[in-house]
Parts: sequence; structure tokens; C-alpha cells
Amino acid sequence: MPKMKTHKAVTAKFKVTGTGKLKRNRPGRRHILTKKSANRKRHLKKQQLVDKGQVKMYSRLMGVG
Repeated sequence: MPKMKTHKAVTAKFKVTGTGKLKRNRPGRRHILTKKSANRKRHLKKQQLVDKGQVKMYSRLMGVG
């Protein structure tokens, strides 16, 4: 069986933490920012961990564990 290639789009969107969890950016900060409040934009800056149900799929695509 050949090695599985990493999915480059997934590796660009997610980062692996030291404990092996996946971090992602929140959607909604690319455009149409004038109507969004400063409070909302500030909270969208913060990264979030990937949900438990999706970690297996994304880590497999990344070639991690």
C-alpha cells in the first residue's frame, strides 16, 4: 500500500498543538466587515479547537497520527 499524501488545503487551514489537538480559525473575517460590530470581529480573531467529531477526519487528511 502506498503512503497517503497530505491534503495541502487542510494543512494550510489547521495547526497542530503540542498535545496533538487541531486549531482552526473562525470563519467570517474576510469581507463585509463594516456591518459587523467591533466586539464580534474581536471574538472572530481568536482561534478555536476543531470539534471532537471532525478531528479524526482532518488529522487523517493532514497525515498526523
